[in-house]
Amino acid sequence: MTTHMSPAGRREPGEVFGGGFTLFADMLLVGLLTSLACLPVVTAPAAFSAASATLRGAARDGRTVNSRVYVGELRARLTGRALLGGLLPPALAVLLLLDGALVRSGLPGARVLAPALLLLALGAAVVGLRATALEAPHQLSVREGLVRTLAEPRGSLLLAGAVVLAALLAWAMPMLVPLLAGPLAFAATAVDLRHSPADGAAS
Repeated sequence: MTTHMSPAGRREPGEVFGGGFTLFADMLLVGLLTSLACLPVVTAPAAFSAASATLRGAARDGRTVNSRVYVGELRARLTGRALLGGLLPPALAVLLLLDGALVRSGLPGARVLAPALLLLALGAAVVGLRATALEAPHQLSVREGLVRTLAEPRGSLLLAGAVVLAALLAWAMPMLVPLLAGPLAFAATAVDLRHSPADGAAS
């Protein structure tokens, strides 16, 4: 599956991405490829980073989005550092399981601790997505992702909303789960493009 930027789909001044149908097709493809690349779990950061780089190339350079481009970006990001960072998603999943167990336990303080853990998990997801949307030399830096999360609260709140919406869609329609990585990567990339320090200085 390959999508091309047609003349009718060219970006207008101020737009981040191209025409609606092209964008939709690109997100579907990138979402499926990212979900497949995430199957070993520890490859999740590299997979999302490759998705962001692929969408960024389409946004800035009108580059074609296809599986070959995505796989090339993924190979460049499968480093030891990225694989080590891949241990964080399972830790996040354990945190959510503990949160659910606390809610069901009825222990004193569970009503306070459970929402706190849920917010912590949401914050970790936002920082992780912002880290995967970074370009070199900050690429896949959790520290830089945290810095940008705190420095750009509006973009981070938008990204948190995207995470919550994706979680609700996954709960309501589990068949959509393989496609949700695409919109999440798109949201993280759009936030980074709109609110990066370089962009802010240019505007």
